[in-house]
This record gives sequence, C-alpha cells and structure tokens, in this order.
Amino acid sequence: MKVYRRLLVYAKPYPKFLVPFSVFTLLAVIFSVFQFALIIPLLNVLFNPESGSEILKAPAFSPSAGFIKDIFYYQVYRLKAINPVYALYFITFIIICAVILTNLFRFLAQKSLISARTLLVKRIREALFEKINKLHMGFFTKEHKGDIISRMNADVFGIEAVAAGSLEVVIKEPSLIVGYFIALFTISPQLTLFTLIIIPVSALGIATIQKKLKRDAKDAQESIGRLLTLMDETLTGMRIIRAFNATAFTLKKFSRENDFYRNASLQGFKRREMAPAFSEAAGVIVVAGILIYGGSLILNNGQTAAGLQASEFIAFIAIFSQVLRPAKAMVIAGANIQRGIGSGERILELIDKPVEITDKPDALELKSFQHAVEFRNVDFAYNETPVLENISFTVPAGKTIALIGHSGVGKSTIADLIPRFYDVKKGAVLIDGVDVRNYKMESLRSVMSFVTQEIFLFNDTIFNNIALARPDATEEEVMNAAKIANAHEFIMQTENGYQTMTGDRGIRFSGGQRQRICIARAVLKNPSILILDEATSSLDTESERSVQDALSKLMKGRTTLVIAHRLSTIKAADEIIVLLDGRIIERGHHNELIEIDEGVYKKLTEMQQIA
Repeated sequence: MKVYRRLLVYAKPYPKFLVPFSVFTLLAVIFSVFQFALIIPLLNVLFNPESGSEILKAPAFSPSAGFIKDIFYYQVYRLKAINPVYALYFITFIIICAVILTNLFRFLAQKSLISARTLLVKRIREALFEKINKLHMGFFTKEHKGDIISRMNADVFGIEAVAAGSLEVVIKEPSLIVGYFIALFTISPQLTLFTLIIIPVSALGIATIQKKLKRDAKDAQESIGRLLTLMDETLTGMRIIRAFNATAFTLKKFSRENDFYRNASLQGFKRREMAPAFSEAAGVIVVAGILIYGGSLILNNGQTAAGLQASEFIAFIAIFSQVLRPAKAMVIAGANIQRGIGSGERILELIDKPVEITDKPDALELKSFQHAVEFRNVDFAYNETPVLENISFTVPAGKTIALIGHSGVGKSTIADLIPRFYDVKKGAVLIDGVDVRNYKMESLRSVMSFVTQEIFLFNDTIFNNIALARPDATEEEVMNAAKIANAHEFIMQTENGYQTMTGDRGIRFSGGQRQRICIARAVLKNPSILILDEATSSLDTESERSVQDALSKLMKGRTTLVIAHRLSTIKAADEIIVLLDGRIIERGHHNELIEIDEGVYKKLTEMQQIA
C-alpha cells in the first residue's frame, strides 16, 4: 500500500473532496436502504389487510431512528384505516422520493470523486513531465521514447482507477454494505448471521485470484511502451523501411510484441473477470441458502415463525440481493487497484529517478558573458566508457574555435558540457573564470544558442518556431531574424507567410529551409556564445551555401564553437583543435596545421582537397 499512499498525495487537499464525498455517500446509503425497507409496509398494505390495526396512536417524540419508523408506520396505517388505496399512494410517493434522493446524492458523491480523480491525473502527469524535463540527457539515450509516453498516458489513466476504486472500497461500498446489514439485523438477526458466511468464503477465493493481477498489469504496460516505441520508429523511418524492403520484418517484429501484449492482457482480463464472477456465485449460493432456511421456517412453523413475517422475509431477500452489488463492486475496484498499483510502480520509478544535474543552492546568475569559455583538464565518460581525457583550451570572447576529428572522438560531447547537458567527471568548464556548475542553468543557457546537425522544428507556425526563446518577440523582430538567416524570402512565398504550419518536425520544408529557420531562431535569441554542431553536414551544396552565408552573419562578433567535418567551413577559425580518441593531438591556425608533416589535419585537408 506504500505505492497507493504516495500516489494519493497528488490529490491533496483531501478534505476538499473527501468530506462532500463521504457526506453525500452516507445520505445515498440511508435513502437506498430506506427505499427497500418500504417493501414491508407495501406488502402488508397489499396482501395483509389485518396488519397495523393496533397502530392507531401517534408515537411520542424522541430523537431516534425508531421514532421516524414509528411515525411513518402510524401515517401508513392511519391512511389504511381510512382507505387502503390512500396508504398505497402514500408509500409509492415515499418510494419515488427515496429513489430520487438516492440517485441525487449518488450523483453528487460521484461529482466530488470525479473532481478528485481529474486533479490527481493532472498533477501526476505534470509531475512526470516536469521530471522528464529535469533528467539529464544521458537518460534519454537509454530509455525508449514509447515507454516514457506509455507511462505518461496509459499508466496515468491506470492511476485514475486507483483513485476511484480506493474511495469506493474504503467509503462508498462498505457504507452500503453496513447500511444493508443494519437493515437485515433489524428484520432478522438469526438469518443475517447465517448470511455472513459469504464474506470469508468470497474473500479467500478473491485473494487467490487477484494475487497475480498486479504482475499481469505491469507486463502489459511495459509491452504497450515497447509497442509505442515501434510505432514511433516506424512512422519516423518509413522511408528507410520501404527503401530496404523491411516492411515484412517490421510487421513481424510488431506482431510478436503485439502477441505478447495480448497474452499479458488476456491473463489480466481473465483474472479480473473471475473475481466478481466468483463473488456473485457465492452470493447467489447464500441467497439460495436463505430461501431454503427461512422458507422452511415459515412453511413448517407458520407465517410468524422465529418472529419473521412473510413480508419481512421477502424484504430481507430483496435487501440482501442488494448487498451483492456493492460486494461485487468492491471486488472489481480491488482488481482495478491491483492493476493501478502496477501502473503506479512504473510512474513512481520514473518520478524517483535522481536528477543528476541541478542548480546549487547558492548558484550565481550569469547576467552577461564578457571574457572567455575555458576547458580546464576536463575528463568525461558515459557511464564507465571514457570519452574525453585531459581536454584544455580557451575560447576568447569574440573568437571562433573549431573542433574537428573522426566521428565519436568527443566533439559533440565537448559542446554539450558548456550548457551543462552533462557535467564533467574531472576538471572544469569555466565561463568568465567561474565553473559552469556554479551558475544557475537557466541563466547559463540564456547567453548561448545552438544550431545542430539534427534539425528540429515543432509542429507549429514558422513564427512560433523562430520565437521559441522569445515568445514576446514582435513580428518585426522575427522578420529581421529571418532576413539575417536568409529565410525571409522563402517564408513569404508560403501560403500564410510566418503563420504557415511547419508540419511534423518541419516536414513541409527542405533541409536547407528548416536549417535557416533554426538559424533565425538562434539569431532572434541574440546569444553571446554560439555553438554550431555540424550545422551544414546534411545539406546539399546549394543549400549549404545559403546556410553558410546565414551562419557567417550569425557568427559575426560572437564567441563561437564550431564542430564540422567539412574543413572548408572552418578555414577562417581563429584556432582549430584536432581530436583523436578523446584527446587533443593538434591545434593551431589552418595555415599552421597544414605545415605539420604526417599531421592528422593535413591528411584530412588532402582527402577533402583543401588548399
């Protein structure tokens, strides 16, 4: 129940919904029991003309349930003495009122419960989304995107069942059962004690059935996460799948995972449906026992055997039949709670992930960048795999430093350490002489912009994509940024100009156009530090020329770290740093590096035919 208690914390403050839910549920129980208790006088009026002749005097007032019962019977039999039809009308009217009030209070109770459920789901989803946005980038390289989406969607809805089921199990259904059993004890304690055998019999069978429900639910939820990952990968890589005739392979992979999900769900459904079926069957058996036991008493000993009239016996059976409904509802709610707790464990597993990169309590505000970005004896590793070793260099303000080397030597990792997407394992990255770990991350990232090889646009308007870092930017400011990025002309040729939707990941535009929109986004932010990570590597020659021209405008007067495979884009850098196996092996200007015999940079320039 630890998972259950932790999840319900998100529904605070409890009194806001728990008090009205409890009050309305209690009132609904009272009127529900009352409407069935009215069966006794109704049957007596219809089938026992002699009953009630002794009740002709109004009872003395007393603040008790007994007085309410006595005054009601007095009114019924007083009307019956005048005309039995009047008594019938009166009882029918009271039954209608009781039914209306029962359902009214039941609705009001559910209304307060729905409010709590939606609040719980909202807060849990927000907590998950906030945690995802705080986790370090390494987390997303290990986790499947589909599994994360599944936790935020399917698992959160599973928690809603916990919220609803828990209150029904704790308050609503037990209140109904207690109310019905009070009425049953009032009618016949002897028969009621006989009926109580249903509780231990049902509980034993249901506990056995439900034991594996949580595990089945967890398996199913993990499987739906893998299915979502497969669907996302298929939609994203549809061109590759078809180009390599991999449709059959993809379908087989999806079908295999879908079969696993079906089998896990099937086991859960079987067990979940078996529990209420077992409960109802046990209840029917007990009702049959009541009919045999109570009916035998009446048939063998007369209508008033054991103090029980025939009308009371019929009312007893009718009320007991209602006990089965909340008992069954408790079983179903219990099954849903078991499933929900399985979902809850997956949600809490994500919420409990440690946030490895956080602001220090006394972190500084980086108001502006003035002097230099410095890497001082930096080591870094992903988990236990070394990536960088003893990296030291400085990027003075207003200068451009280029990083080159084969894929996997750590160039992008160096770029990721500046905004603290990751933290160094040893050494330090400093901005204006202060370790970046001593700055507030929001202020640190506010002075820099990124243009990367992975061109990403949101499925939104061009305007909103450019104004991502400055939602309050004016149309004129956005247009000026687009002009600097050589994007204004093609944007104005679209059907709605800057209000044109880009499509999923900017699919409506070419690679060069998407990249220029990304550059406009960086221009509008007006950064002091600019990080360019293979910004032109995926473009054709013509697009590269337009983008490179836009980048040159963007880089002007800014402190820039450039990562590139194409050496033609970095010839003019103030310093070029060559990396190999996570270490710096060469550094200097272009003209200096090409003079080094057997140098790595010289070999690269010869391969790319750069003079």
